[in-house]
Amino acid sequence: MDPVTEWPGYDVERTSVRVVLRDDDGSVLLFRTVDPTTPELGEWWELPGGGVEDGESYAETASREIEEETGFVVASAAFGPVTWRRDSTYVRRHTRVWQHEVVVMAHVTGVAPVPGAEGRTPEELDDYVDHQWWPAADVEAAVGSTRFFPSRLPQLLATFLAGTEIDEPFDHWN
Repeated sequence: MDPVTEWPGYDVERTSVRVVLRDDDGSVLLFRTVDPTTPELGEWWELPGGGVEDGESYAETASREIEEETGFVVASAAFGPVTWRRDSTYVRRHTRVWQHEVVVMAHVTGVAPVPGAEGRTPEELDDYVDHQWWPAADVEAAVGSTRFFPSRLPQLLATFLAGTEIDEPFDHWN
C-alpha cells in the first residue's frame, strides 16, 4: 500500500521507536491504552516507546522513552539491534499521524516489575490506564480477540524474538 495515495493524508509525520521490554520470565510489558478524547476507539494494548528527538539514535530514544514511561533505567547499549521496521498511520487526540517506526528489544531485571509513572507526560498519564506483563504465548493467542499497537504484534512477536528481520506491510491502524 502506498500511504500517500491510498489514504487521505496526515497531520504529523514522525519517526519513533517501540520496545519489546522483557522481564526475567520473558514476559513482555504492554500498556492498556485509551484515547480519552475519542472513547469510541475503545482500548488496546501497546508496546512502550515514542518519538525520536533530534540527534538521538534509536537506542538513545528507546532508553529515554523506557525511563520516562516506566521509570526503568536501561542503558542505550542494552537495546538489541533494529530487526523490525514498520510504517503506520493512526489517529490519536484527533491528529492523524504517519509514523515510521522501528522495534527493538531490551530486558529488565525481576519478574513483572511495576512500572513507575513519574516521568510520563500528562497525555500518557491519561492514555495508559493499566499495564500487564504478557507471556509471549498469550500475546500470540490473543490474535483476533484483543487490539494491539502494533496491530500485528501477535503474528510477528515470535518472529521478532527469534531475531528474524521484519519489514512489516503498512499498518492503517485506525
